[in-house]
Amino acid sequence: MFDNTLIQQLAHELNQSEKSRVQIEHFSKRYPGMTIEDGYRINRAWMAIKFAEGRTMIGHKIGLTSRAMQVSSQIDEPDYGTLLDNMRYTCTPGQVLDIPHKNFIAPRVEVELAFVLKKELRGPNVTVEQVLEATEYVTPAIEIIDSRIEQFDRHTQVMRKVFDTISDNAANAGIVLGANRVDPLTTDLPWCGAVLRQNGVVEETGLAAGVQGHPAVGIAWLANKLAPWGEHLQAGEIVLAGSFTKPAPAKVGDVFDADYGPLGKLQFRFV
Repeated sequence: MFDNTLIQQLAHELNQSEKSRVQIEHFSKRYPGMTIEDGYRINRAWMAIKFAEGRTMIGHKIGLTSRAMQVSSQIDEPDYGTLLDNMRYTCTPGQVLDIPHKNFIAPRVEVELAFVLKKELRGPNVTVEQVLEATEYVTPAIEIIDSRIEQFDRHTQVMRKVFDTISDNAANAGIVLGANRVDPLTTDLPWCGAVLRQNGVVEETGLAAGVQGHPAVGIAWLANKLAPWGEHLQAGEIVLAGSFTKPAPAKVGDVFDADYGPLGKLQFRFV
């Protein structure tokens, strides 16, 4: 287990990387004994730096929700990170939202559903039914993921490990929310789907059932996972339930159209 001095050092490296837009090398390569707990401790230390700089927490994201991603990352559960106020973008129906590409290093786009809570959820033993009852509404969302720690090692091209991704706030960098809202108790959430077009070309399609069978499963998992840290999901928070498409790389000028059918559209471009 890393000592606190090293935890703080690595957290500051992440913060500087985000500001400079210069990626850093894998922590897991530099410190082969790194553990998942070390990753979460680094992430919490980085978020403490962000809070000291004036940022506020608006919720959480859940990642690595598909079985394929878990196998490739050599883990058997998802991971999670923190959503901050400056990460939020909101789409207005009928308009194309401009998102500054300079706010990111190597942005990629994922299709998700966001749960907005009206009641707190405290683990352990939170169930899917309790998640649905505690949710005010569900809305279409896009997660913009990024890499302060380089995705592939600059020398060996080896992919980063899950410890690196966790410390890097589970790769979270932005969230785009729609205006449409649905009732989680009357909506068949697993059958909510989306078509993601990039510059007019269909790049990804998927159903929310791809997120562990039901998108609320991850919310319950997160509430239970936070409990040992003395934390819980709070009323008013946004929780990204996990992507049901592969990430699509985004460059300056790219226009994205995420069509969720009855749930509406998210249209945005990187400028």
